[in-house]
Amino acid sequence: MSIITFWNNEKEQTGKTMSLVAIATYMAIEHNARTLIIPTTNKKDKIKRCFFEEEKKKKISLGIFGPNKNFIDIETGVKGIAKIMQSNKMTSDIITNYTKVVFKDRLEILENNEEKENATKSEKEQNKKIEALYPELIKFANQYYDRILIDLDYNVDIETREKILEMSDIVIINLSQRITSLERFLKDKDTNKLLTSPKTLLLIGRYDKFSKYNSKNISRYLGEKNQILTIPYNTLFFEAVEEAGVPDLFLNYRRIRNTNDRNNIFITEVKRATENILYRIQEIQTNII
Repeated sequence: MSIITFWNNEKEQTGKTMSLVAIATYMAIEHNARTLIIPTTNKKDKIKRCFFEEEKKKKISLGIFGPNKNFIDIETGVKGIAKIMQSNKMTSDIITNYTKVVFKDRLEILENNEEKENATKSEKEQNKKIEALYPELIKFANQYYDRILIDLDYNVDIETREKILEMSDIVIINLSQRITSLERFLKDKDTNKLLTSPKTLLLIGRYDKFSKYNSKNISRYLGEKNQILTIPYNTLFFEAVEEAGVPDLFLNYRRIRNTNDRNNIFITEVKRATENILYRIQEIQTNII
């Protein structure tokens, strides 16, 4: 059982969410383990769109006796689980009843707690209560799933965020190739123990290997012994995330045999990132034992 959290301390775009999607999908296909993705954003759910086409909202059927309850959707995802938790009826195996299955017994995702644009004060307060339940939810999920991948969003309050980072087995710090981003990271290393912790790995999303700030140069600049992990920008992947095509894309990538194929570079780096994460988990858990 392990908790893997993807984190970016800045609002800048680092490809954090899509890096998580790529690694989680590869991990589910190539490794026999029950995996759950938990998004924490209160914005539109980008992860769900990577795997499932957008569902049309059902219309409520009005009869002579009022609304036809057969047409009313029950709450799913984080909101549904939150209600169970608040009623003190939570068990670890209940979570799977509220997930969407990508690969049976391999990969599931929770729908996030999306806040409406015109949310009332009461709804915002309720959403904050749900947000505070994330650490407990993750704790329950960790008893049932082999691996949990958390997309930790900057909107999560500091106290909840710190609890999630503390309970994580591995924290993936997502950086960009911008020199200002790298300079901020170096400055933060002096005051933030997490950034130098053995459970922390560095990753660059939307990676461009032709930049002068390539992974080798960045690793040297940041004083990292091991080469920083990367998820390269890949046209087919970023098209697939908009069309619910990620599962099929990764299954097709398994057939690539040409090492000069540009898509092979992408899948090779996803593999390297995944194997480094799993190896680091094994190292840490062995030392703990």
